[in-house]
Amino acid sequence: MQANLKVRRFNPGEPGAQPRFQEYSIDVHPDSTILDALIQVREEVDGTLALRCSCRASICGSCGMRVNGRARLVCKTRVEHLAPNGEQLTIEPMGNQRVVKDLVVSLDTFFNQIKRITPYMQPDKEPEHGEFIASNESMTNLLTAMNCIMCGCCVSDCTVLEVDPNFIGPAALAKAWRFTEDPRDSKRNERLNALNNEAGGIWDCTRCMQCVEVCPKEVAPMERIMEMRDAAIEAGNTNTSGYRHTESMYNSVKKHGRLDETRLAIDSAGWTNVPRMLDLAPIGFKALLRGKMPPILPHKAEDKQKIKDIYEKVEGERK
Repeated sequence: MQANLKVRRFNPGEPGAQPRFQEYSIDVHPDSTILDALIQVREEVDGTLALRCSCRASICGSCGMRVNGRARLVCKTRVEHLAPNGEQLTIEPMGNQRVVKDLVVSLDTFFNQIKRITPYMQPDKEPEHGEFIASNESMTNLLTAMNCIMCGCCVSDCTVLEVDPNFIGPAALAKAWRFTEDPRDSKRNERLNALNNEAGGIWDCTRCMQCVEVCPKEVAPMERIMEMRDAAIEAGNTNTSGYRHTESMYNSVKKHGRLDETRLAIDSAGWTNVPRMLDLAPIGFKALLRGKMPPILPHKAEDKQKIKDIYEKVEGERK
């Protein structure tokens, strides 16, 4: 079968270089992966093409790239799966990371984020019998996050990192969850407190699901982040805009059957946080000019009693 590749080329080391696309058409075996096709291009057509790979078995994570706008491990993605009829495949380097050349990105940003969460256990005492013993149940719980191969696909497609490079990121936060849940670690509350209060921490995730969609090992970083939010609240960390945002949304939907967006913004900032209120004023003014200002008096759902019934049932089950 034929593979039609549209590859993004860019060498920042060349003066005046600009990103461009180059097209290649080659014959490949029906079982070929996209990585197989790219290696064939490099070896038989264009030796200047730069790409990174190692194990070719979706273990090392080094061949992460964007294919048709979505991060994937190209060693486990077959050409036939995405282009059964010879459709063109657009291959680009992963997003939110500095391009070294062509399809190779620097992982400095990725590992700097990992360092921010103190990625090692911190016990408060020495083990009694030479090593710390963890139950099978606790280790089974940790397996989800421990499956991470550090490929960076989730970082590539994180929509928050596109606009806020200070966000710790889904991969690092999933690894942070791994330590907060490990019974051998003694700094659980300290970790949760830091991630709860730090700018770019657990409350900056917008729950877009992109990291869950692209993770090749089903780590589901967003779900781990949501679990840490719950754990942080249970540990008493409630003096944050993230917690206030959650409570305001919960209460307004319970009361009106719909979200009170005006109240949500004010509650999240904090009624006594004057500097934050002033920061929100220009945003509100721009929204007003564009006709997107939420109503002062909240809309109410036509049949809000059904929503209240759901709340009462769930709250009753929790008691």
